[in-house]
Amino acid sequence: MPLFLSKSFLFLPTRPFSSISNFTSYMMSSFSPPKPKTRLRGVVFDMDGTLTVPVIDFPAMYRAVLGEDEYKRVKAENPTGIDILHHIENWSPDLQRHAYQTIADFERQGLDRLQIMPGTAQLCGFLDSKKIRRGLITRNIQEAVDLFHNRFGITFSPALSREFRPCKPDPGPLLHICSTWEVQPNEVMMVGDSLKDDVACGKRAGAFTCLLDETGRYSADDFTKSNLQPDFRVSSLTEVLSILEANFDLIP
Repeated sequence: MPLFLSKSFLFLPTRPFSSISNFTSYMMSSFSPPKPKTRLRGVVFDMDGTLTVPVIDFPAMYRAVLGEDEYKRVKAENPTGIDILHHIENWSPDLQRHAYQTIADFERQGLDRLQIMPGTAQLCGFLDSKKIRRGLITRNIQEAVDLFHNRFGITFSPALSREFRPCKPDPGPLLHICSTWEVQPNEVMMVGDSLKDDVACGKRAGAFTCLLDETGRYSADDFTKSNLQPDFRVSSLTEVLSILEANFDLIP
C-alpha cells in the first residue's frame, strides 16, 4: 500500500544547501529529539469543588458568620475570595467557637447532597494503574472526608482536613504529605478549584499546580492581582489525565 505524505508533514527547503554541514545542521534543527519529561510521583487534590460537586452555599455561610455589613466589607477587600478561617483566627474564643459551629452546620448540610465530580473515578483509576500516589487536602471537616471515602469507595492517603494545622493556603499540609511520601515537592502536583487556597498552597510548597476552573470564573486579571499563575488550567478532571500523560513521566 502506498504511503502518502501531506504537505503539512513533509518540509523541504526552498533553497539548495551550500555544504553538507549546512544540511546536517538543518536536519538536526528540524528533527531534534523531544525534551525529556519531568518525573511526577504523586498528585494531591482539594475535595470540595474538585473531587466533589460544589454544594455548599459559601456566600450564605460567610454572611451567617460575619453579618451582612462585615461580609460586604471583607468581600470588597478580597476580590479573589474570602478566607473565612483566616479571618476568624484572631477573634475571641467565644466568637470563634460560634463561628466554627456555624461553618460546621453549613458543611454538614452539604454532606447530605455530596456528589462525586465527573471524571474523578476515571482519573483515580488511571493514577492507580501507574502506581502514582493520591493525597487530599481540604479545609472541610474530617467527617466530610470520612463520608467521601465511605460513600464513593475511593481513598486518599494522607487525607488532611482542617483539623490539621496550618490550613491551606499555607504550604504546611502539602509539605507534610511530601514528607510522608518521601518525595520532593517538585515531584508532586496540587489540583484544586481555588486560586487563593489550592494554587497558592502548591506554589508556596514548590509543587506543580493545576487549577480546575469548570465555569471560567477566573480571568487573567485575577491571576495578575493575586500574583498567582497556575502551571495548568482545566475545565474538567478528564483534562487533568491528558495533561499528566502529555507532560510528565509518571514514575512512582
